[in-house]
Amino acid sequence: MPDPRIKNEKQYEALVKKGYSKEKSARIANTPDAGKKGGKAKPYEEWTKEELLKQAMKVGIKGRSYMNKRGLIDSLRNN
Repeated sequence: MPDPRIKNEKQYEALVKKGYSKEKSARIANTPDAGKKGGKAKPYEEWTKEELLKQAMKVGIKGRSYMNKRGLIDSLRNN
């Protein structure tokens, strides 16, 4: 039975299957542009360490100042 709180049930189920938490999947599936592509950001591998640190601070990743670039990328992707 579909959950009335989830706007894009199909996307939600796909994200949960991929391994995302239910909370993160719901947050993504409930965004106004859910399911639409078109992000213009370059991949994290092309960001400088300083850019990654700023993004990590923005999303509240703890221990970011001790991480190398690979660690920052992994933390941002799995936050």
